[in-house]
Amino acid sequence: MVDKITYNDLKEYDFLFTMTPSFLMGTVIKRNTNVVKKFNSTVKSNLDNLNEKQKKQLNIIINTDIEELQEVLEIAYKKTHKKQYKLLSDYKARDFIKLNLDELKKLI
Repeated sequence: MVDKITYNDLKEYDFLFTMTPSFLMGTVIKRNTNVVKKFNSTVKSNLDNLNEKQKKQLNIIINTDIEELQEVLEIAYKKTHKKQYKLLSDYKARDFIKLNLDELKKLI
């Protein structure tokens, strides 16, 4: 990975996107739920266990424009047809993504 997020980067973490059923993901997006804050201790624990490569990838993700992230999520949807990617790539998910990335930045 260079300094830009790609579909191949996402593919490695596909299980994280699909562990939440699409109907539930749709609900948290619509409600603009701060998932990072809600699961703060779990997120912190996972952050502490990241290796250097993962830390670098996370840093790139949180500093990438949301529109660009959504373009990559749309590519992921077109390649996998997984509804979670479609939901996250929708324009309506921007506030949700921003809210959660901003919360994640506070923890790093």
